[in-house]
Formats: sequence, C-alpha cells, structure tokens
Amino acid sequence: QVQLVESGGGLVQAGGSLRLSCAASGRSISYYAMGWFRQAPGKEREFVASMDWRTGYTYTYYADSVKGRFTISRDNAKNTVYLQMNSLKPEDTAVYYCASDFNNIRAPKDWGQGTQVAVSS
Repeated sequence: QVQLVESGGGLVQAGGSLRLSCAASGRSISYYAMGWFRQAPGKEREFVASMDWRTGYTYTYYADSVKGRFTISRDNAKNTVYLQMNSLKPEDTAVYYCASDFNNIRAPKDWGQGTQVAVSS
C-alpha cells in the first residue's frame, strides 16, 4: 500500500506561483502512473495533470484549463512528484490531490490527503 503526502499549498496572489510536492512511500513511483487532481468548493474533483514514463517515453497530459501554466515532473530518487503552477488564477483555488494507479491514472486507486491552494484576486 502506497502512502502519498502532498505539501506546498498555500495562499498566493493571482499571477503568482506555487510548487506542490507529493512524496510517496511504501512503493516506488517508477512503476506507476502519477497524477494531480483538484476539487474546488461545491464542485466535483477534476483531473489536472498526469505523467506516465513506464514505457521509456514520458507521457504528460494536462487539463485544458491549466495547459501552458502547470507542469508535472518527478524525481525518482526522491520518490516524489511535483506540480509547478505558474500564472495562478482565482479559479485555480482548490484542494489539490496527488494520485497514483497502475492501470488508469484517470481513475486512480491511491490518493493523498490533499493540500489547499488559494489564489486571491
């Protein structure tokens, strides 16, 4: 069983940046696809970004709403996945969750506890 722990959330002004981290323990991230999701108040949880490198080629996917502003990356040695968020907007305010899955990262089985991101206008 993997444990995923997010950190790096906080309050930032519109146009600012934050970097979220997701530290995994219990198993290596090398063998799983990793992703980020978010849930804003009163809304359903939505996909933000994902990364899968297990075939030797790194595939990254982004929601249209964050494309060009957010970047997902990983450090296998630290067993950690990151989400660099630039040009933040008030609509990016949400709880951000790290997730992993062996088969379908869009329907992940493993979740972190979430980290709050608030963007003020």
